[in-house]
Amino acid sequence: MSGKSKPFTKEEELLLQDFSRNVSTKSSALFYGNAFIVSAIPIWLFWRIHLIDLYSNLISFFVITLISTYALALAYKNTKFVLKHKIAVKREDAVAREMSKKLSEDKKMSKKEKDERILWKKNEVADYEATTFSIFYNNALFLAIVILTSFYILKTFSPAFNYIFSVGATSGLLALLSTGTQ
Repeated sequence: MSGKSKPFTKEEELLLQDFSRNVSTKSSALFYGNAFIVSAIPIWLFWRIHLIDLYSNLISFFVITLISTYALALAYKNTKFVLKHKIAVKREDAVAREMSKKLSEDKKMSKKEKDERILWKKNEVADYEATTFSIFYNNALFLAIVILTSFYILKTFSPAFNYIFSVGATSGLLALLSTGTQ
């Protein structure tokens, strides 16, 4: 073998992209948008229920919301990566049956092209389901843990410390837990 490696074909690059940890720009924007909204929700909780002064704590609200947004988006991305392959395996038969029915009418299409379309559709379905479930799962867990820590565990602390620790620690914990493989 010579020292040169052959470049990947376009099909191989697309297949590798489907199984990489990188997310599309669309998914990334969706993740950061959702993460920002969910990270900002506790501000209302602490402003209206814990009676924290909004203007004197504006800097901590801003900083913690940005940190939490990044950590939640990371958790979304990691959870999506783990789920995508599990969902692809579970949906493989159903997607193959559906696509085979649709493509059976086209006699001009080769078997290889049909298989590529089935694989593409399977990855598309798995990507969509993994994205939506990742957002739902992490949002529900984040909000539940924030409420639990702010109302029960840290209720005796000052509202500012309670906010910083409950929101910051929760988003960090979710980002950490999302790095697991199960």
